[in-house]
Amino acid sequence: MRADPSPHPERPAADASAPTVLRPDGDGVRRAAERLRSGRPVAIPTETVYGLAVRAADPAAVRRLFVLKGRPADHPLIVHLPDADAAGAWTAGDDPRLRRLAERFWPGPLTLIRPRAAGVPDAVAGGHPTIAVRVPGHPLARAVLEATGEALAAPSANRFGRISPTRAEHVVAEFPDADLWILDGGPCPVGLESTIVDLSGPRPVVLRPGAISAHDLAEALGEPVAEGGTGRADPSDADPGVAAPGTLASHYAPEVTVVLVPTASLARWVAERPDAALLLRGGERPAGHAGAFRRAPLDPDGYGRALYHALRALDATAPPLLLVERPPDGPAWRAVHDRLAKAAAPRERSPHRRTPRPDPRQESA
Repeated sequence: MRADPSPHPERPAADASAPTVLRPDGDGVRRAAERLRSGRPVAIPTETVYGLAVRAADPAAVRRLFVLKGRPADHPLIVHLPDADAAGAWTAGDDPRLRRLAERFWPGPLTLIRPRAAGVPDAVAGGHPTIAVRVPGHPLARAVLEATGEALAAPSANRFGRISPTRAEHVVAEFPDADLWILDGGPCPVGLESTIVDLSGPRPVVLRPGAISAHDLAEALGEPVAEGGTGRADPSDADPGVAAPGTLASHYAPEVTVVLVPTASLARWVAERPDAALLLRGGERPAGHAGAFRRAPLDPDGYGRALYHALRALDATAPPLLLVERPPDGPAWRAVHDRLAKAAAPRERSPHRRTPRPDPRQESA
């Protein structure tokens, strides 16, 4: 990793093959904006996770981003806007629900899906008739948007399907050989991706849970907001034209197999696999455990903020298995459960997969 120790470091060579970390000051923001305007990606901090940003209106830059991430071309991106007024250039029609939610929650960790406006490039929408937009709340993300003068497409700054980055060093670890600039804003204050709400149909639907709950949204809208694993309240609501980031069954995943374990079963699992990595929610380390170990905060906000950093740290130890103590149920834990379920979902066997999935007949909540 190359850091920029001086206020005005020289640009890396055109054939650079390692990330460059920019300092979180005015010069770092200026240089990030210049690079974005040149059509090259820059990883920027948001309040949720680090995003791999390019100019959303530049189809060539968007295509390069898809290649860098290894992201399927039909998987849409979230367009990050400088303010709510800019949504009119990207979404079709005037939706009072969007205006009410924007007034209440923007800038902040809320993404809204609407039919896309005429002229929105197919690439940024993944070829779908809808578009996802949000106004980030992180001061550095907002400064970059202002300095660039354009909306930015900014999916999480990691290889597709992997654990989202919440620190600059996570981005470096994901792209160690890339000519990529990273604006270092420190740890992300939320740590989980934004809530995604579909406003393209008659009923608002949460497609991905996050820090802003369905209850919060319903209170702001004055009407019920549906929730569902597929983003639809019932099959009659299904609309194949609507797609959203981060809603695949397997996502946010370490290389190692993850198993969610009820608290009551931890001792048995550790006795059978003492070499497994272990993520606990508080509590004491079980007797006989010999693998890598982390303890997550007891509250849902703190747990969410620490989750990806903990998963990355445990995965980096190359364990044969990663056991995660299942957090409590309840609305406040919905986003955490969503991310853990996706991290533990079955995936295709890959060279990175260090162990086969345990027998599904075994207890793994």
